[in-house]
Amino acid sequence: MPIGEQVLLTHDEKQRLQHELDELVSVKRPEIAHKIGQAAADGDLSENGAYHHAKEVQGHLEGRIGELEYLLRNAVVVEPTSDRVSIGSTVEIRDDQGKGRTYQLVSKHSARPSEGLISDESPLGHALLGKGAGDKVEYSTPSGQLKSVTIVSIA
Repeated sequence: MPIGEQVLLTHDEKQRLQHELDELVSVKRPEIAHKIGQAAADGDLSENGAYHHAKEVQGHLEGRIGELEYLLRNAVVVEPTSDRVSIGSTVEIRDDQGKGRTYQLVSKHSARPSEGLISDESPLGHALLGKGAGDKVEYSTPSGQLKSVTIVSIA
């Protein structure tokens, strides 16, 4: 991400990311520091698998902490509206075969399509942005297939 780029999040997304950051900093970071200290106390570090594994875990942990700090520092909380689809909106759609589905539009940092949370940057999510109830929306799937859905309701 470019430096200082706004990160659009719902209030719930921001809270979830803050909770994850707090957990990593106050619980996980001290745990891994303790494991590194214990492994280092075992002697020769050049052949100490536990030490090298703990340092690798620490690197991943610090990377995630940095990512979360960036996201939260640049977060802009958006409030969904009920007349147009935006981040945070819950959208009921119906495809051309009459099959209905409900999704919540979230940022790419919280997308979990299997749980009904789709990114505003996904093909469907991007196509839904700014549209209203009754609008027919076309989008291309990642495989290139053209699909269309109708927005039934927005909450």
